[in-house]
Amino acid sequence: MTVITEANTAKARALLAELTLDEKIGMIHAAGLFRTEGVPRLGIPPFRMDDGPMGVRAELHNDSWVPLYNTRDYVTYLPSGSALASTWNPDLAYATGVALGEETRGRGKDVILGPSINIKRSPLCGRNFEYMSEDPVLTAEQAVRYVEGVQESDVAACAKHFAANSQETDRLYVDEAISNRALRELYLPAFEAAVKRAGVLSVMGAYNLVNGVRCCENGWLLDDVLRDEWDFDGFTVSDWSGVKRTKESAEVGLDVEMSVTPDFDDYYFANPLKEAVARGEVSEQDVDRKVFHVLCVMDALHMLPDGDGTRPVRKAGRYATLDYLQTALDVARESVVLLKNDDGLLPLDADRVTRLLVIGANADRVHSNGGGSAEIKALYEKSPLLALCSQLGGNVKVEYVPGYHAEQVVQDVSWQEGSLENSAGSDDADEARDCTLREEAVARARAYSEAGDPIVFVGGLDHEHDLEGRDRTDMTLPYGQDALIEALLDVAPNMIVTFVAGSPVEMPWADRAKAIVWSWYSGSEGATALAEVLTGAVNPSGHLPETFPMTLDDCPAHSIGTFGHEGHVEYTEDIYVGYRYYETKDVPVRFCFGHGLSYTTFEYADLDVRRVDDTVRVACTVTNTGSREGKTVVQAYFGLEGTGEDRPVKELKGFAKVDLVPGESRQVIIDIPEAKALGYWSVGADKWATAWGAAVYVGESVRDIRLTADLD
Repeated sequence: MTVITEANTAKARALLAELTLDEKIGMIHAAGLFRTEGVPRLGIPPFRMDDGPMGVRAELHNDSWVPLYNTRDYVTYLPSGSALASTWNPDLAYATGVALGEETRGRGKDVILGPSINIKRSPLCGRNFEYMSEDPVLTAEQAVRYVEGVQESDVAACAKHFAANSQETDRLYVDEAISNRALRELYLPAFEAAVKRAGVLSVMGAYNLVNGVRCCENGWLLDDVLRDEWDFDGFTVSDWSGVKRTKESAEVGLDVEMSVTPDFDDYYFANPLKEAVARGEVSEQDVDRKVFHVLCVMDALHMLPDGDGTRPVRKAGRYATLDYLQTALDVARESVVLLKNDDGLLPLDADRVTRLLVIGANADRVHSNGGGSAEIKALYEKSPLLALCSQLGGNVKVEYVPGYHAEQVVQDVSWQEGSLENSAGSDDADEARDCTLREEAVARARAYSEAGDPIVFVGGLDHEHDLEGRDRTDMTLPYGQDALIEALLDVAPNMIVTFVAGSPVEMPWADRAKAIVWSWYSGSEGATALAEVLTGAVNPSGHLPETFPMTLDDCPAHSIGTFGHEGHVEYTEDIYVGYRYYETKDVPVRFCFGHGLSYTTFEYADLDVRRVDDTVRVACTVTNTGSREGKTVVQAYFGLEGTGEDRPVKELKGFAKVDLVPGESRQVIIDIPEAKALGYWSVGADKWATAWGAAVYVGESVRDIRLTADLD
């Protein structure tokens, strides 16, 4: 773990004493769209940052959002945060971080703006595909390993967006009313884990306001919690255009201001800050604290010269290599979720298939070049159609019809500045065209079904719907896909329904479909992983990191609280987000949190729950009772008892992923610090408290509980 040492702080103090006010101010605001100013006379380089959590963004001109290079900045397209969380595998989170850190350093950057670890409050948030989960424990476990991996390469990870950046509508100005309990139990824990367990070196302040105070002016968040409670010693940076006032942001623990326009000298931390210091409105000591934090991180990353002028050896990194394409594939393979598989329809028997019909525009699309700041200039990205053809080979005739119309999303280079305003989606409706495409697909499906040949539908969302700067307005599939799927199932009841998307969708036809497979924006090789699951080359082991509700009206952010409003949003649902609400209120869902099927089966037995020193140990035996090797995720949920307050009936406290061959049994042990296992934020006392006991539930999802016990 990279840490700020006494040697780092000593060097930072020495350099700080030699800096002029002009030099200090140059170090804490942008001198380019992704860099600050250096101080050449002291050997201090610029601080170079870049997006994003799914790969290093294409190189841009210093003062415009126009791409700079042709071929030299291609990188590995890594799976999205949702895909990574869907693996429930912290080792893969670490491997992803290693790949991203190496490629970031290889591209000459010092800070990568990720991981994105905001909690998914509503299925409609445009950036949900970047985020990991509705649950803080799953998010924290994946985030910690991700950060550790990134920072091995002399690169700072940047945990974002601090805090509660849960909607894109009015994202620069929306004020979110959130209880202390919800903040402490849901929206802050992943950030705390990134700081205290992973030693993250950078944290990004969010655009929004929390309880009336802008996050980049929020002394409670940036000073009281982040620095004083959690002992954060790295540097903080605003989201791009997150600073709106000089004095208010200068006097709290925000260190660096970044934005989206090229008038760098006019930024709030530039000339206006210098003038505020001259007038005595802002203390130069406030400026010094910011520069000190930046210098400490720079030295921890081996960026600053030693006293004799020599520079320490810094890792060089590398990018666009086969190693990290393999990492992307490894993650993608464990991220695919088999949602439904009635009658053992999957996997396809590739040796017996001679013809395959593929329907759906997402089969012939790629997604790396959209979504906002998560866009990637990918070395390559396979489409599902290419991957299926590649996987099945020349003995299988693959026929493709789009079924519905959806343009390949190509992100405009000027989107960044425009994204600061609420945007609207495009409406490319053409009834005659859509009817023709649907009729053609249904006719082909009827012929294939009557002949007994398999049909795969590949639909879902794209970055016209999952993207920064815009929330979806509903959970329905776009481009008329629901009507198309209904019509296809009428003539082909054995059609396999698959999706590529970043957020849940309603599935009114789900009871009719026998096989449903979910994949995310899963990187360069995501389509390969999907094809391998469909053909049985890979046994699926992904589990949902969020609930798929029946309808949007079931979601507590909409039925109890408010979401997507301009000006003010109420988090009235408090801690009852996602499965905490659905389980406690017994609300039916389409697919529950933690759900994921396999081509094999697992038996759970011998649950033992006990206290061991300051730890709660949950142990059970898992046996692969099927006919092929597979992975299961053992999930431990606690229902706290004796609190005297309303609590969710189940909360995830720990998990473990285990790989077993047929017939193999293994004891799985999940150790949870007692403070985490039994801790809760007491509303009455307005502080952390400890429950005296808990009901413990162990299973393969929040609703597929295999074993129960009591912890007294």
